[in-house]
Amino acid sequence: MLDYIKGEITELTPASVVIEVNGLGYQAHISLNTYSALNGQKNIKLFVYEAIREDAHLLFGFIDRRERDLFLLLISVSGVGANTARMVLSSLSTSELEEIISSGNSSALKTVKGIGSKTAERIIIDLKDKVKVSENQTNRLIDAPVSETNREAISALTMLGFNQPASQKVVNKIIKENPGLSVEQIIKSALKIL
Repeated sequence: MLDYIKGEITELTPASVVIEVNGLGYQAHISLNTYSALNGQKNIKLFVYEAIREDAHLLFGFIDRRERDLFLLLISVSGVGANTARMVLSSLSTSELEEIISSGNSSALKTVKGIGSKTAERIIIDLKDKVKVSENQTNRLIDAPVSETNREAISALTMLGFNQPASQKVVNKIIKENPGLSVEQIIKSALKIL
């Protein structure tokens, strides 16, 4: 099994990355958190998980071992596939997910698109003893200054079916990069990322 790929990024989208290694391009599916970490970088080391199915050989890429370990734990839960696990890791940071699982907060897990109450409960029951959170670890959402524009954009995205934590992260990032955008421009930019 592959452990990691080290090479040059030739393509990067919010859902995937292509890394060239000695003339071969490896495409890996990634989370939004990994996308944010890779954005602006040229040469990288990406930890991978190789999913071999009857109809496809897929690579999933992770910025660090911790994210990959959580992905492997998530897909070990009955009813949670690779794409659902990637959605969870796109919606929550690794520390947020560890905190949610260790505290048994199934309602926070249900905010992730594609996670219902039964799946959220199953994740917590199966993984609670496997995920440990250190006491000095801070596990809070990054609170950006909340403006009316920010609030309206997040509200519109949640009405469109995107979960609030992911919408908040994307909107905060867009506003940080382009503070003068209107609500409509923020929503259009967010839809391209989400």
